[in-house]
Amino acid sequence: MTEQRKLTRKIAPVIIAVTAAAVVGACGSDDDSDSAATSTTVAVTTTSPAATTSATTTGTEATSVQPGTPAATLSATAWETTSATDASGAVVALDDDAVENYVGYAYYEPDGTFTMYTLEDTPKMQGDWTVSEDGKTRTLVAKNDAGEEQSRRDVDIVTLTEQEFTYRVYPDPDDTTVYYDIVHTPTTHQKPAN
Repeated sequence: MTEQRKLTRKIAPVIIAVTAAAVVGACGSDDDSDSAATSTTVAVTTTSPAATTSATTTGTEATSVQPGTPAATLSATAWETTSATDASGAVVALDDDAVENYVGYAYYEPDGTFTMYTLEDTPKMQGDWTVSEDGKTRTLVAKNDAGEEQSRRDVDIVTLTEQEFTYRVYPDPDDTTVYYDIVHTPTTHQKPAN
């Protein structure tokens, strides 16, 4: 990791906090009804992928998450793939060819960047991430070390709570009867040092 990137990772949260405080202060309201706390737990169940096939961002730059949103729930913890099921609900082994690409540790940072590793702590990918405002789609924009986009992937979110993050993948996007649900649970596994 370059020194500039390390410095950016250290000061980005400070910049985000200062910016958020300025926005909140500028948007203050005399109406007390807006001051109620918002829960960060979102449970979403989807059965149709058609509504969530497009990207949720217009660019490839990371943006910070807003408190109380599905994105805030996703970035609140590190996630580990703990199981997978097929369209009939049968358990699929994590080393099965159909799901092994999706298995590992995921670290979604509040600044909109992510890093993923295998369960053996080998780097898998990095880049930017978003969750749609309705909590139904997660988008990953994988980038190389130079920050150039390498791929983009949207998945349907089946469940997103503080205890579980499950998304659905379709081996053939034109056949929605065959799919796999990739289940993640919070982990205390430390992100490997790069």
